[in-house]
Amino acid sequence: MNAHSAPPERRSPGLRELPVLGQPPRERSDAAHNRARLLDAAASLVRELGARNVTMEAVASAAHVGKGTLFRRFGDREGLMLALVDHAEQEYQRAFLTGPPPLGPGAAAPERLAAFGTSTIRHTLDHLDLYLAAEPCVERRHLIPASVVRATHVSTLLRQAGASGDIEVLTHALLGYLDTALLHHLHVRRGLPRARIEEGWRELVDRAALAVPGRGPRA
Repeated sequence: MNAHSAPPERRSPGLRELPVLGQPPRERSDAAHNRARLLDAAASLVRELGARNVTMEAVASAAHVGKGTLFRRFGDREGLMLALVDHAEQEYQRAFLTGPPPLGPGAAAPERLAAFGTSTIRHTLDHLDLYLAAEPCVERRHLIPASVVRATHVSTLLRQAGASGDIEVLTHALLGYLDTALLHHLHVRRGLPRARIEEGWRELVDRAALAVPGRGPRA
């Protein structure tokens, strides 16, 4: 069972089985160790230089392996960036699928939906450089497992909250606000503070007639 076949809420809490951004199949311990070592080297360079400035040659040199080894392991630079995003995305998914409320189970659906958006904004902006470097082409961005998981999560919360209308369309309308390129434009190019962007998400939730407990719908 994977992100394409069942809502995240119905899957086992063992999220290591969750396929995110092309997660590789189960590996031998030595292969997994080598993969982790390569990703550690790449992550260190991303923090130091920024994702757009990290080359396959630099990662191979930092990990003390041949460039060919890196290409065989990840395919190309985009594959390496996706593997780094994969790690960050898995940790984030644990937070909203099985973590404490209000982001995780235990809170009312409208409250979880509001928390999901603000948390996604913070997570994306914290990893903005990496997400932009790994951003797939427009035709594929909605088909990658991470996008499917987020869409399934939002649509599940909308239904639990009793939202009416076309849930699929409403789901993608809400997720459009959380698009990496849009958050980059609002925060970096337009200079909007994170708090204002997060408040914008909560206003969208309110306008969808999903008032968070303690917050009435806006006029």
